[in-house]
Amino acid sequence: MKQYEKVILLVATVLFCFACTNTKDVVTVTVNNPLAMERSNEMVEVAMSDITNQLKLADTAQIVVLNADGQQVPYQITYDEKVIFPASVAANGTATYTIQAGTPEAFAVKACGKYYPERVDDVAWENDLVAFRTYGPALQKTGERAFGYDVWTKYNTTEPVVEARYAGELNPETKAKIAELKKTDPKAAQELYHSVSYHVDHGNGLDCYKVGPTLGGGTAALMPDGEIVYPYCYATQDILDNGPLRFTVKLVYNPLNVKGDSTVIETRVITLDAGSHLNKTVVTYDNLKETTPVAAGIVLHEPDGAVVADAANGYITYVDPTDNVNNNNGKIFVGAAFPATVKEAKSLLFPEKEKNELRGGADGHVLAISDYEPGSEYVYYWGAAWDKADIKTPEAWNAYMANYAQKVRNPLTVTVK
Repeated sequence: MKQYEKVILLVATVLFCFACTNTKDVVTVTVNNPLAMERSNEMVEVAMSDITNQLKLADTAQIVVLNADGQQVPYQITYDEKVIFPASVAANGTATYTIQAGTPEAFAVKACGKYYPERVDDVAWENDLVAFRTYGPALQKTGERAFGYDVWTKYNTTEPVVEARYAGELNPETKAKIAELKKTDPKAAQELYHSVSYHVDHGNGLDCYKVGPTLGGGTAALMPDGEIVYPYCYATQDILDNGPLRFTVKLVYNPLNVKGDSTVIETRVITLDAGSHLNKTVVTYDNLKETTPVAAGIVLHEPDGAVVADAANGYITYVDPTDNVNNNNGKIFVGAAFPATVKEAKSLLFPEKEKNELRGGADGHVLAISDYEPGSEYVYYWGAAWDKADIKTPEAWNAYMANYAQKVRNPLTVTVK
């Protein structure tokens, strides 16, 4: 055999052995908790490439995620090629999970959403705990001024409810019947409307939160010179993830006018995971030319309502009275948490004229204000709970938010071997 042929054979043999020794049957994922509090069912992420490369699997191969007891754990492969699954880790502890080839069990859908062109372009989404919506271009064309996020309450079920609520509210035959009854029997028309409306609790929650021309339940907005630049409805929407464990939507907005510059374009990527009351939101502002204050805001429906504005610990909260207290709709707890430093957190009330003429009677906002650097990402978390569901008191909500802020500032760390 010629010398160069021997060299080629030797190299091929080494590469073959190297490949054999680097092929695994199991990938081990170690999750570390740096906090002195238990982390329960918190979503962690592993790059899909780390799994397929180590297991030598095709991209489309099915996998299973197993806990330390060998039980399957629900997972989802996201649009950005990550495997996500809920991990539980003791205080200052570690937990080990394994990933291997296999056939996964059927997982219940816990997070999902949809675009509703039939309801003036709403995008609405939910998980097992709460639901939300944001407004689209068809609503803006009507002239209705709704700038912020809406909150829909949910209880007595962990299954999706939003689509059924829209179906009842928007059923063409029912709407026609209501319109006909209004001419002859207004009381019967009202009763029929109440029987299908998502503004009435039919046993699993309702829409009893008032947004109006405000930032609603946690919308972010630029604040040049201390004035909020209200973003209107989104221009385009793209649903990127749709369950079973994560919903993600990308929203792009029409150009904003910021200090005379009408070319600033806002993009939001909103993610809601199963088991969380809060949405992660990543906001960018293209064409912004200078560092500008940005605020996440929650509308206030009382001038002296129960507010927490804790800049040092990175969270804000508000106890909302709901939009119809006569129907015993309880209280909605709203909040936002921030992984980065918050410059200032405070309540800011509207002047009386603005309150009555421009803001639909809302009293103001509780705001968490930071600086946005051009080209960066503004990341924060916002969401809500209901006192008829799993979080019953303002004290429990404030504790949830304080802990959540600690968690996003001290995330679980993941090691893959």
